[in-house]
Amino acid sequence: MPVLCLGNMYKTPCSRLTGLVGATVNKKLTLSAKAAKCQLSSLSLTQFRTTDSKEWLTFQQLSFLKRQYVVRHSGALGQRPRHKQEPVSAMLEDRDDLVLQQIQQIPTIKPVAGVTVPVPGAAAAETPVDLSNEPEADRQARMEARQWKELKVDYSELPDIYARLSKIKLTALVVTTAAAGFAMAPVPFDPTCFLLATVGTGLCSCTANSINQYFEVPFDSNMNRTKNRPLVRGQISPLHAVSFALACGIPGVALLSLAVNPLTGLLGALNIFLYTSCYTPLKRLSISNTWVGAVVGAIPPVMGWTAATGSLDAGALLLGGFLYSWQFPHFNALSWNLREDYSRGGYRMMSVTHPDLCRRVALRHSLGLIGLSSVAPFTGLTTWTFPLVSLPINLYITYLAFQFHRRADRQSARKLFFCSLWHLPMLLLLALTCKTRRAEPEAPPAAAATSSLAVQS
Repeated sequence: MPVLCLGNMYKTPCSRLTGLVGATVNKKLTLSAKAAKCQLSSLSLTQFRTTDSKEWLTFQQLSFLKRQYVVRHSGALGQRPRHKQEPVSAMLEDRDDLVLQQIQQIPTIKPVAGVTVPVPGAAAAETPVDLSNEPEADRQARMEARQWKELKVDYSELPDIYARLSKIKLTALVVTTAAAGFAMAPVPFDPTCFLLATVGTGLCSCTANSINQYFEVPFDSNMNRTKNRPLVRGQISPLHAVSFALACGIPGVALLSLAVNPLTGLLGALNIFLYTSCYTPLKRLSISNTWVGAVVGAIPPVMGWTAATGSLDAGALLLGGFLYSWQFPHFNALSWNLREDYSRGGYRMMSVTHPDLCRRVALRHSLGLIGLSSVAPFTGLTTWTFPLVSLPINLYITYLAFQFHRRADRQSARKLFFCSLWHLPMLLLLALTCKTRRAEPEAPPAAAATSSLAVQS
């Protein structure tokens, strides 16, 4: 009796069907193979063989043939395949068509005689509003809303407002560096000139900071760090802020130019220009604003030097170099933890657009402080003890800058920032203590003889 088999398709041994069940299955399969509706493809692995117990059907083969038979004769067996689910887009299109049909079935509303429905916008533009019967109180309120309102300023708060408008802490740092430059100059100390130079430098700094806040009001309002500034909160008017800036700037530049020397006055005016007209707009355009701001911060000690000597020397440029290099680890560490604020305000800072460059520049200029300290004795500014006594603090800030460069996290940036706050005053103090003392000029011989004769008489 021929038996239908699947050859070596299934390798797993199974129990075989024998006896009456096997014969019945063989008979049914033989009849189905002869039927026209159940033609197997030419690639089928089934074949007819002679009766052999080793080639009888296994249970897995039977299950496979059963599934094939059910698929071929699904209609005869009463089994229907599951309908494929319609895509969601088609269902939504059908729903939209149904909604459109319902909308089209809505009857048109017939206008009622004697009733007019005003159209918003069009009616207001065509027909003017009748204000003849307007109440007096409403008319007064409407007229007051159209008029300019005077901003009331509490004069008791003006000192605090002016202090925040001029960024009093930053101004104090500027005046301190200018005083350090004056003290480091190789000339006898003149208290009057020192007082005039520090006051004029402070007034120039107040002017630059006030104009900076005037230009940045729309952007400061988006930053948590600057949203409480006087102009942002409306404590004073923009005209008041500009008037305060002019009231500080004009006397400041005049004081430096007339009472000190023209070179110092020129540097003060140049610093105001660089801060307000170059640094402030560049903050929203390019990361080069950091380098321009470093130049602005390096000018005050040079102003102190020129106020004392009246000339630009190598010592003045070296003091400016100290301030220039110090500002990069200081400001880059500060801006790192304010990246979200600067990004919200629309400022292009290195910490926002070039974070890797921000950390590299901070480390590079921290190393530059060590080099500048080593150059100071060659210019005659300090003695040879200054590079040695300043080396520990310079190495420490360099170590923190290296940690900031390697870790790039908030904690390392915060440590570097707080270190920079005490590093600069300490560095300037060490430079002042190691300052090269100038020998007093000897009196001319004629003057010495005159003085001896006066003593003898």
